[in-house]
Amino acid sequence: MKKLLLLLSLPLIVSGQVQQLDAIIQNDASNFLEAYFSPLGQSFGAGLNNGWYNTAKPHKLGGFDVTLTLNAVHVPSTMLVFDPNDIDNFSSNSTTPTILGAGDGSEITYTNNGNSITFDMPHQGSLKKSLIPVPMINAGLGLVKKTEIDVRYLPTYDFDMGFVGKGSVELWGIGIKHDLLQWIPVAGDAIPISLSIQAGHTKFNTSFSIENPDPSSSVNQDISMDVNSTTVNLILSKKLLMLTAYAGIGYNSSVTTFNAETESFYFGVDGSSIQMNIPLEMKFESQNEMRTNIGLRLNLAVIAIQANHTFSKYPVTTVGVGISVR
Repeated sequence: MKKLLLLLSLPLIVSGQVQQLDAIIQNDASNFLEAYFSPLGQSFGAGLNNGWYNTAKPHKLGGFDVTLTLNAVHVPSTMLVFDPNDIDNFSSNSTTPTILGAGDGSEITYTNNGNSITFDMPHQGSLKKSLIPVPMINAGLGLVKKTEIDVRYLPTYDFDMGFVGKGSVELWGIGIKHDLLQWIPVAGDAIPISLSIQAGHTKFNTSFSIENPDPSSSVNQDISMDVNSTTVNLILSKKLLMLTAYAGIGYNSSVTTFNAETESFYFGVDGSSIQMNIPLEMKFESQNEMRTNIGLRLNLAVIAIQANHTFSKYPVTTVGVGISVR
């Protein structure tokens, strides 16, 4: 977060160049922050697009399930660092950790219109965040024509960010699953498998409040990161006694929006503060990719236990347990 505040203050650090450099520097800062923050948003996006199903067979009319699901996102090592030299107007003699990386940050030089600023990326701690947990509660309800509607939810959870301030997270989503074999005359009923199309959309919101370093202001600075994820899949499954094996192939898409909900942003340096009157809202580049998925479900009366793995840029392992009826 210190890096965020530092970069947002760049237009004010270059004395006498504020009016001339505002638009250019804001754009450069957005590119830099995207490189730093986007692995976190993409990781959440991958996790949010999983856990929608554990069988291709929709519930019968009135059937339902309620499942507690945990999606564990495996962050590739290439997403734990980034190279500032790949970003216009920034340079460094080494790569530096992203928000998910670990180790000492490198020294960064920013050059614009002949003016240069050098700053150090802070220490990122000793543990790599190479596994991101994304928990949620899923529920499904059977409708007519072998169609199932699904919802997911994570109640608002408040947390303490120590010296930074307070934060909260919440999640919700809606999806649908529809049997395809019913539309194949005669052959559909004879094929001993289930085949469905599934689609889902999930919205994840996190926000936190940073204590304002400006001694003349008692108003904190509000920051938020929103991730919108959409997935469309073709699912096949086969049940044998208490076990159901399933597989899917589909498409994932996620978009991350990062913004500061204040017109004036302050950055504290050695007890002083600098004001930037530029509203911040950044929409990171969409993460779009194909995915494949395999898994097993164990049915014990009305109890359903599931485990599956998704192969994609950000692989995801999903486990869940819940109640499933009809």
